Amino acid sequence: MRKTLKTNAELFLTFMKIGVFTFGGGYAMIPLIERELTESKGWLSKDDLLEILAIAESTPGPVAVNAATFTGKRLGGFWGAFCATLGVTLPSFLIILALSAALRKFEALPAVRYAFRGVRVGVLALIIKALMSMYRQCPKGAASYALMGLSFVLTAFFGAPVIAVIIGCGAFGLVRALTGRRMA
Repeated sequence: MRKTLKTNAELFLTFMKIGVFTFGGGYAMIPLIERELTESKGWLSKDDLLEILAIAESTPGPVAVNAATFTGKRLGGFWGAFCATLGVTLPSFLIILALSAALRKFEALPAVRYAFRGVRVGVLALIIKALMSMYRQCPKGAASYALMGLSFVLTAFFGAPVIAVIIGCGAFGLVRALTGRRMA
């Protein structure tokens, strides 16, 4: 019982730290999630994290919330999932609540507008870092590159529904696995 409470408290505090110190949404959180869960805490291997992130990206909802929920479930069952999810969402909720009240008063100030432009640039850098990290860990080969390129073209240029592309990629990977061919 004590171990479970301790684990759930650690999950809550770890994901609350992730929620407080990262801006820009789930993709911007991935580098901190990776560092905290694989390097600092040692709760997950890099392969486990990549698997959780793949599932988190493929299911409805924000990536960071899904990743927190899946990680919490794996480490602490239902209450672990609850604590991790609450931890990652609570800071955003409180910050947005406070900022929305303050921004109404100051949104016309040039300094505020410039600050938000700077935050966007920083968020873009975090998203690119997450992309590079995931790229390094993904299987590489002709089939993987072709699937990645086709997915990009379908979504970016033809407006294909992202969920349909994700389901198609999952089906492709499943067929390749069932026929004994690796994605690499």
